[in-house]
Amino acid sequence: MTGESEKHVNDHESESGAHSAGGGAYFKGSGVAGAAPGAAGAQAETAEEPTGSWGGEEAAAADRARIAELEAENADVKDRLIRLAADMENLRRRTEREVKDARQFAVANFARDILAVSDNLARALQAIPEGARDTDPGLQTLAEGVEMTARSMQSTMERHGVKKLEPEGQRFDPNFHQAMFEVPNAELPNNTVVQVVQDGYAIGERVLRPAMVGVSKGGPKVAVGADANAAPAKPGVPDDSTKDA
Repeated sequence: MTGESEKHVNDHESESGAHSAGGGAYFKGSGVAGAAPGAAGAQAETAEEPTGSWGGEEAAAADRARIAELEAENADVKDRLIRLAADMENLRRRTEREVKDARQFAVANFARDILAVSDNLARALQAIPEGARDTDPGLQTLAEGVEMTARSMQSTMERHGVKKLEPEGQRFDPNFHQAMFEVPNAELPNNTVVQVVQDGYAIGERVLRPAMVGVSKGGPKVAVGADANAAPAKPGVPDDSTKDA
């Protein structure tokens, strides 16, 4: 009886050991604990494959090419913006200059026609015989009225930027003066304006009508720009002639 009990206990321990051994084999095969070396290596290679595909040389080269393309595109856009800004600035300056010229020279044609009226008023005064104004009160009054009208016309033209040239004593400048005759004079520098036959006018920096003058001849020659006082940049033009109308 005792022998049968011991045998039963031994058989139970054998079954328990086999069950434990079978469990260990189950855990090893399942890969949860104590996985085989071959399975672990395959799993590591599978995990490394995505890293190699995303961080390879081909991807880095593609990124560099894309960056270079974007930088070139950015430089091109920047260059276009700079050119556009320069064009807009030039357009703004040109528009301002055209508007200023339009304001300053809009009355040029009208002023040129008015000069004929001013010349006729001057001729009317010159036609009065010398001394007649002193003996004839009516003629004196008429002459004073003509002179007042001429002065009013002159001031009106000046308000619109039309200035009378004053070339007498200045160096002759063909851009502002028209020489009608020469006057021998060794005391004055050569080509000095000594007489004004017809008044000239300028509007701004432009000549509205050149002054008809007589110039000296036979005097010493003066180099252009040798004397800044005797040869101003704008001969015969009043100092405030360049002011805007």
